[in-house]
Amino acid sequence: MSANALLEPTTEISQELHKNVVKDQSSTSFVSRLKGKNKKLQTQSVNTYLQFWNDSKNNNEESRAAKHKTLTNTYYNLVTDFYEYGWGESFHFSRRSIGETHRESTRRHEHLLFSSARITSGMKVLDVGCGVGGPARECIRFTGAHVTGLNNNDYQIQRANIYAAKYKQQDNSAFVKGDFMDMPFADNSFDAVYAIEATCHAPVLKGVYSQMYRVLKPGGYFAIYEWCLTDKFDPSSELHKKLVLDIEHGDGIAKLFSTDVALQAAKDAGFEIEIVSDIAHETTMGNEVPWYTYLDVGRLSFKGLQGFARSHIGRKFTFGAVKTLETLRIAPKGTAKVQTVLTTAADSLVDGGRLEIFTPMYLIVGRKPLN
Repeated sequence: MSANALLEPTTEISQELHKNVVKDQSSTSFVSRLKGKNKKLQTQSVNTYLQFWNDSKNNNEESRAAKHKTLTNTYYNLVTDFYEYGWGESFHFSRRSIGETHRESTRRHEHLLFSSARITSGMKVLDVGCGVGGPARECIRFTGAHVTGLNNNDYQIQRANIYAAKYKQQDNSAFVKGDFMDMPFADNSFDAVYAIEATCHAPVLKGVYSQMYRVLKPGGYFAIYEWCLTDKFDPSSELHKKLVLDIEHGDGIAKLFSTDVALQAAKDAGFEIEIVSDIAHETTMGNEVPWYTYLDVGRLSFKGLQGFARSHIGRKFTFGAVKTLETLRIAPKGTAKVQTVLTTAADSLVDGGRLEIFTPMYLIVGRKPLN
């Protein structure tokens, strides 16, 4: 394989990359997972991802959009273990109230979406871009519904199934490998559909929203938290443009769209819109602490391992530790570059949040007409 060739993250490649980690159920620590990777494939995956941002042929919006599946799948093959280390099982931001823990705010944020989608016991529900299944498991606990998680990343599907067995939710959940731009489900299959900070990876929002519309039963609800640029984003500002590119680079996104584009895409897909709100910037009770505080943790204010991992000092410590593991050939070559990508993401998200040019929780709730 030449240095400039892209390694396609096929099912076979993903299985070989993570084989030892999945096979060894005792590989629960961050270090043991890094150690268990196929070192050659991990390094090739790092090089592939960086080409989308450094290579003259692939470093442009058109190439990233055309190869969005390669971009996104490679990204999650590289960062999923880092995400679980720093975030737990739910890979998303949340509104936060004073005195509320990270876990409490995560649950409340998810419950709001489940309630907005009118999810109740016995329903068949689709989670689009389900990650390792954290929100799906919470939906089952909170509502009593059966949740199908759709994900195009093999490793995350494997992780979701491991968690489902751990929490004895196999009868209430299913995790399906598939492209959300071409979903492997029949029309009118689900009573409700939702997505939490996942459809931002779509090259065209109308495409994924239309698929959600297609598989939703008439009268059913669609609810999403979307990553968007707000109307405070100034396309003539070099600072704004750099922050957006850094968010895309740090989070495996081909292109971020505006709130106006997201809302119009939902309407064009056919939904009757009932709720639209950028809840990241609502000044209401239960939203006193900025969402980006999770990534802007001070040197001494963190709580627990995950709080430490997200803090400034924790990110520096993690980079140093990973670099040492890489030098000792315990972790694959290029692993420290993955941590650098995630640091880029954290810093740009904080700055974008402070400037209010970006939101990770643009809430859209719509209904599929009965006829």
